Amino acid sequence: MLLLEPFLEPSTVSLKICGVTTAHDAERLVEMSVDALGVNFWPKSKRYLAPENASWLLGLSEKILRIGVFVNESPARAIQLFHDGLIDVIQLHGDETPEDAAPFRDAGIPFIKAIGVKSINDLARAAEFGASAILLDAHAPGVYGGTGEVFDWEVASNFRRKHPSLPIILAGGIVPENAGLAAMSVKPAALDIASGAETSPGIKDFEKVAAFLTALHR
Repeated sequence: MLLLEPFLEPSTVSLKICGVTTAHDAERLVEMSVDALGVNFWPKSKRYLAPENASWLLGLSEKILRIGVFVNESPARAIQLFHDGLIDVIQLHGDETPEDAAPFRDAGIPFIKAIGVKSINDLARAAEFGASAILLDAHAPGVYGGTGEVFDWEVASNFRRKHPSLPIILAGGIVPENAGLAAMSVKPAALDIASGAETSPGIKDFEKVAAFLTALHR
């Protein structure tokens, strides 16, 4: 896909701002040349955006990579939003198994699988998903869509070394002050930021966004 390949290009660390809820914030991200935005379609999220209120995503096509976040959702619903043109990539952020991801693989739809990490054992089946990328976040059973907590980045580094062709997106407790260290120590394809770039859940702080871009030498 047009924007997915450069987003996952390993030679640079891309920036994804997740939990966007307004067209205004999305347009600002485009103006700042942020690589990707995430929209949370999980109704229990503090950053939930109802699909019927997300038509403004259509106008962002090819301007910024649009990632839809789903938690234990019916594949048919996620695939429909993809075919409706609201999103470019599906992010599975629940308890999905590699078997649950089969409809996306079969349909040729790019998807990201998020995994909560406590130890390397949590990543035993990660490569089986056939995902475009694996998003590594802090382990928090029953808590979906981001915890704001940092996990042991060495686990992420070890996974990257074992699976050099599988792009990694790093999430969990990343703020402007530790973004450069995260990028340097883990060498992910991208950083995924939600609470680290907000004034309140779902409302973005663009001074913090600018600080992230600076930390990534952008």
